[in-house]
Amino acid sequence: MFYTEQKLEARVAEIQNYRYRDVIGLEELQVKEDTLKEVNPNVPVEFENWDSLKIGDTWKGRDKYLWLHKTVTIPAKWKGRKVLGIFDYGNTGAGNNSGFESLLYLNEKPYQGVDVNHKEVFLEEELIGREVEFTFRLWSGLEGGGVPREQEHRINRADLAWLDEPTDDLYYLSLMLVDTLKNLAESDPVRLELKKYFDQAFQMIDWAYPGSEEFYESVHRADEFLNQKIDAMDKHSLIEVKCVGHTHIDMAWLWRLKHTREKASRSFSTVLRLMDQYPEYIFLQTQPKLYEYVKQDFPEIYEKIKEKVKDGSWEVDGAMWVEADCNLTSGESLTRQILIGSRFIKEEFQKDVEYLWLPDVFGYSWALPQILKKSGIDMFMTTKISWNQYNRMPHDTFIWRGIDGSEVITHFITTPEPDSTPDSWFYTYNGKLTPKTVKGVWEAYKDKDLNQELLISYGYGDGGGGVNRDMLEQRRRLDKIPGLPAVKTSTAREFFRDLKDKVRNTNQYVHTWDGELYLEYHRGTYTSHAYNKRMNRKLEYYYREAEWLTAWAAALNGNLCVDNQERLTEGWKILLTNQFHDIIPGSSIKEVYDDTVEDYERAYDIANNVWNEAKDMFITSSENQYTIINNSNFKRTESVFIPFEGKKGFFKDENGKILKSQLDNDIWKVEVNNILPMGFATITFEEAEMEVETSCLQLSKERVETPYYSILLNEYGQIVSLYDKEYKRQVIKEGEKANVLQFFEDKPMGNDAWDIDIYYQEKMREVNNLVQIEVKECGPVRGVISMEWSYMNSTIRQDMIVYSNNRRIDFKTFVSYHEKHQLLKVAFPVDIRSTYATYDIQYGNVKRPNNWNTSWEQARFETVGHRFADLSEHNYGVSLMNNCKYGYDVKGHTLRLTLLKAATHPDYLQDQGEHEFTYSLLPHERDCVGGDTVREAFFLNQPLKAVKGACKVKQMSFLDIDSEQVEVDAVKLSEDKKYLVLRIHEYTGSTQMITLTPGIPIKGYMESDLMERPIEEMKKEAIICTKIKPYEIKTFLLEI
Repeated sequence: MFYTEQKLEARVAEIQNYRYRDVIGLEELQVKEDTLKEVNPNVPVEFENWDSLKIGDTWKGRDKYLWLHKTVTIPAKWKGRKVLGIFDYGNTGAGNNSGFESLLYLNEKPYQGVDVNHKEVFLEEELIGREVEFTFRLWSGLEGGGVPREQEHRINRADLAWLDEPTDDLYYLSLMLVDTLKNLAESDPVRLELKKYFDQAFQMIDWAYPGSEEFYESVHRADEFLNQKIDAMDKHSLIEVKCVGHTHIDMAWLWRLKHTREKASRSFSTVLRLMDQYPEYIFLQTQPKLYEYVKQDFPEIYEKIKEKVKDGSWEVDGAMWVEADCNLTSGESLTRQILIGSRFIKEEFQKDVEYLWLPDVFGYSWALPQILKKSGIDMFMTTKISWNQYNRMPHDTFIWRGIDGSEVITHFITTPEPDSTPDSWFYTYNGKLTPKTVKGVWEAYKDKDLNQELLISYGYGDGGGGVNRDMLEQRRRLDKIPGLPAVKTSTAREFFRDLKDKVRNTNQYVHTWDGELYLEYHRGTYTSHAYNKRMNRKLEYYYREAEWLTAWAAALNGNLCVDNQERLTEGWKILLTNQFHDIIPGSSIKEVYDDTVEDYERAYDIANNVWNEAKDMFITSSENQYTIINNSNFKRTESVFIPFEGKKGFFKDENGKILKSQLDNDIWKVEVNNILPMGFATITFEEAEMEVETSCLQLSKERVETPYYSILLNEYGQIVSLYDKEYKRQVIKEGEKANVLQFFEDKPMGNDAWDIDIYYQEKMREVNNLVQIEVKECGPVRGVISMEWSYMNSTIRQDMIVYSNNRRIDFKTFVSYHEKHQLLKVAFPVDIRSTYATYDIQYGNVKRPNNWNTSWEQARFETVGHRFADLSEHNYGVSLMNNCKYGYDVKGHTLRLTLLKAATHPDYLQDQGEHEFTYSLLPHERDCVGGDTVREAFFLNQPLKAVKGACKVKQMSFLDIDSEQVEVDAVKLSEDKKYLVLRIHEYTGSTQMITLTPGIPIKGYMESDLMERPIEEMKKEAIICTKIKPYEIKTFLLEI
C-alpha cells in the first residue's frame, strides 16, 4: 500500500547524479574538422585558428570526423580521490551500430573510447595537479543502413569531477536490488528481507538539502547499513554464472572495414583502461583479423594487449580469422579460416585455440564438426540458432555429430535480453549483467540436470564498444545479493574445459544432434549481393589452382622455398575477411560492397601473378600450340575456348589426331579428349582450308535434337518437353514447363536483405515476354539458342547450350536487373519421385526432405546448396547445377534455384545492374553419385583452360587417384615450408581403400590434421595407400 518499490526505484534514479562531486564544467572546446579521415592520424598539437563548440551546440555530418580539444588543469586538492571526466558528445545507436563514437587521446596518446555507453573517463592519480591535454577524435557515424543521411549530434556535457565512492556503491547496489525485487517471486522470503533492508537504508538518507555535507553523510551511513545487512544474509546458490567481458565487432556491416579498424582501437583502449581499474576483469576477443588491424594501426595498443594476454586477463581464442559465414564458404575456406586464424594466435600470443566461437552466424554446415576435430578443436559455441523462426532446438548443451561421424561438444549461450518477455527464446551474445539476465540464463537453459554452471559474454557489441564500468560494478553487487546465482569472472576457455569434463563424465543423458544446424531465419543471405557470391566462388577455385601450380613448380625445382604460398596467404586473408558473416551474406551497406570490388581485384591480382609465374615452369612459347590445363583429379573430355587469330584450319592432339572444332564469333570451340588428372596436354593448330564438319546437333527456335535429348520449346522460350533418348525418359513432369523464370514479391517482415519469408510464394509472375530467340551456334562441338526476355524494367538474355559429347544443358544468363523487392528464381519440374533431395555442401553432400510433413521440414522452404541440388530415383535422376548461386528450394518434384534478390536495406541499391551466371541441367542415370553430378558440377565451375604455348613435357600429370569418388581440395606448401600438403575428401558416403600416385618423386608421406600437424610417422614410400571413410577429409604431408 505504500508503493515501496516504486518509491525506491525513483530514489535510486535520483541519487545517480550525486555520485559526481565538485563538478567543473568545460563550457567551451576548440574544434576542427579532420578531412584526412585516416585510421590512426597524427594527433594535433597546434590549436591556433580553431573554431569553438560550446555545451548545447550541435554538429552534424555523415562519416564526418572532428578534432575536439581542451587543455585542463586537474585541481591538486583532489589528490587521493578518483577523478574523472564525464563527456556526452552525441547519440550512439544500439550496439554501436550507428551514430557517434570517439577516441580520447590524453596528452596525445590513445586513452579510451567515449560514446553514449562510455561517458566516464577516469584519470590516473599521477595526473592530478597537472595540466592535461584532452583531444577527442569524434566520428559522426553513419545512419545504420538505407539511404545515406546526415547525423546530427549535440555537445551535451563536458565535465570534470571526483567520484564519491560510498554514494557510487549505494547507487549500484540499489540499482541491482530494484531489478532483483522485480525478478524474485513475491512470496520468496529472501525477496521480503531484501526489500525490508533496502527500504530501511533509504529512509536513513536526509533529502533536505541534496548535495550538502549532511546529505552525503547520510548516504554513506545508508550504504554502510545496507552492505552490512546484505553481507549478513546467507547467500547460497547451487547455480554459478561465469562472466567474460566481450565486444562483438562485426568486421563490416553498417560501416566499412576501414571503420572497423577505428572501432577496434576505441574498444580495445577502453578495455585496457577498465582493466587498470578492475583487476578481476577478464576480456575475450576473437577474430585475429582485428588484432592484425590493431598491430598495423596502433602498435602501442597492441603491445599492451599482448601484455594482458600474457598475464591472463585478456583471452584470445575462437579459431577463425573472422567469424565467417558457414553456409556459403567452401570447405577449404572454412579450413583456411581456422588454419590462418589459429596460426596467427599461436605466433602472436603463444596460445593454442580450444574452441570455435561463432555467436552470430546464420547457420552451421554439417561439415563443421569434422573440420573442428581435425583442427584439434572439440568445442563449439553459438547463440544465433536461438533465433529460429518455427522450432526451438531441444537442447543447449549437446554433442554435435558431423557428416562423417566426428563429434564436438556444442553449447548455446542462453543469455536473455534485459527487455525480453517470459516466452522469448532469443538469446544474445551481447549480454548485460542484471538480476534478470543472470537468473534468465539459467531459467532458459534446457539441460539443467547436466550442468549448473553457465556462461555470459557481456558487453556492448555488434559495432564494438564493449564492457563499461556499470557492468563491472553490477557484477560485484550481483555476486553478493542473495536469491541470485553466484556471478563470477572467468575465461571462456575455463568454462568450456569444465563443461567438457562434465559432459564426458556425467551419468545424465547427453543428447546427440546428428545433422545440420540449420538456422530457420535469414534465408535471403543465400542470394543477396550476387556479385560477391560469384567472386568468392571464382576466387576459391582460382586460389586452389594457383596453389597447386606454384607448389608443383617448386617441387620440380627441388626447392619448396621458391613456392609463392606466402603471397597467396595474403590473398587468402582478403578472401577470408570478405567471408565475414555480414559481408558475403549480402547484409551490409553499399559502401562495404564498393570496397569489396577493390578487395576482390587485389585478391585476383595476387593469384593471377602467382599463376602466371608458375605456369612458365610448364609452358614454353610456341606460335601455334596451346596447353590444356586440367586442375581436377578427374580425366576430362570437354571443349575449350581459343581466340581466333585470323587463320582457318584445324587442331590436333599430341598423337596427331584431329579434334572436333567450330568457329563462332571469333572464338574456337575445340573438344579435347582424355586430359590427364591434374595435368597438362598440348594441342596444335594447323592452318588449312576448313572443311565444314557435320554436326550431330539440330537446332531451331522450337526444337533441339542432340545425341542425348529431344527438346521442345514453347512460344515463351520455356521447355515443354525434354526427352532423354539414352535412357528413354521424359525428364519434365507431364503438363508442366521447365526453365521457367519466375519473379516473386519479396517483402519480408523485417531484415530486408537477410530474410525470405514463407509467404513470398503467394504472388508469382512468370517471365514470358520473349522478345527475341535465335539459333546462335550449331556445330560439331555445341549448339546455342539465344533468347531475350523483357520484364518490367529488367532484361534477361540467355544462351541455352547443348553439346554433342556431354549430357549437360547449360543456361548462360545475363540479367540487367532494375527491380526492387522482387525475387528471381528458375524452376524445373521434373518427372522424379523421391522424398528427399541431395545438396552439395562443404566436403560432401546432404539429403533433405522435399516435403512439409513437419514444422522442421516446412521451415526449410529455402535452403543452401553449393554447386548442385539433385532429385533422383534409384536408377535415374536430375541435377540442377550452378557456378555461383547458393539458394535452392526443392519441394515435391520441382527443382528451383534462386537467382537474384533486390532488397533496399541495408544497401538501398542492392543488386541493381548487370549480372552474369550459369546454371545447368544434368539428367543422369542412377543417383547423383552414379550420374557423375559432382564431377560435372566441378567442371562447370572450373572449365578446362587453354593457354598459348606448348607444355614442356608431354602429358604431364601431378597426381593419379584410382578412385573417382574422392575430390582433391588443396595442394599447397605447408605452413612450415617443409612439405607439400595434399588434401582430399570422399564425397559419396562410402568406405574404401584408395591409392594416390604422385606424378613427382617423393621421399615419403605422413598423414596430418587440417592444421598440418603430423598424426603419424613418416612413411618412406612413393605411393600413398589409405583407407578413407564416408565424407572423410584426409590431409597428407609429402616429403620432396
